[in-house]
Amino acid sequence: MLDGGADPRYLARRIIRMAWEDIGLADPRAMQIANDAALTYDRLGSPEGELALGQAVIYLAVAAKSNAGYAAYNQAKAFIKQDKSREVPVHLRNAPTKLMKELGHGREYRYAHDEPGAYAAGETYLPEGMEEPGWYQPVPRGLEVRIGEKLTYLRTLDEQADKKKDRV
Repeated sequence: MLDGGADPRYLARRIIRMAWEDIGLADPRAMQIANDAALTYDRLGSPEGELALGQAVIYLAVAAKSNAGYAAYNQAKAFIKQDKSREVPVHLRNAPTKLMKELGHGREYRYAHDEPGAYAAGETYLPEGMEEPGWYQPVPRGLEVRIGEKLTYLRTLDEQADKKKDRV
């Protein structure tokens, strides 16, 4: 592309986009490398800065790939476009006034950092009646393997918390 006359800044933008869209959370270092390559090009210009762009391309070419974050983002955008506005759950609402406190705003809020493992198991942050959409589905590559394992673990904690609620 450079030899064909493409603007290196255009190439840098495409490299950054590829890191976010095609590699995503499977290898978050790709995003940093792509951004650093663009900054290096801006600082050094041609031809020295082109080396950074070239090495970023090499890194991206061999990085684990995932568009799961990109797909989830697009699904969320489509959902928001067709869905109605929904109320923020009362337990998540700020209560800066006496009236809001009396109305129960924030009353049952659970601060995750005060919970075991800094996770409020069984808590919901979605509007009432909204099912967990599950837009983000990590792929079995790169860092997303570990992200998937963590999500599975958190779902287990949520299920255990729900069973405890049912027994009470």
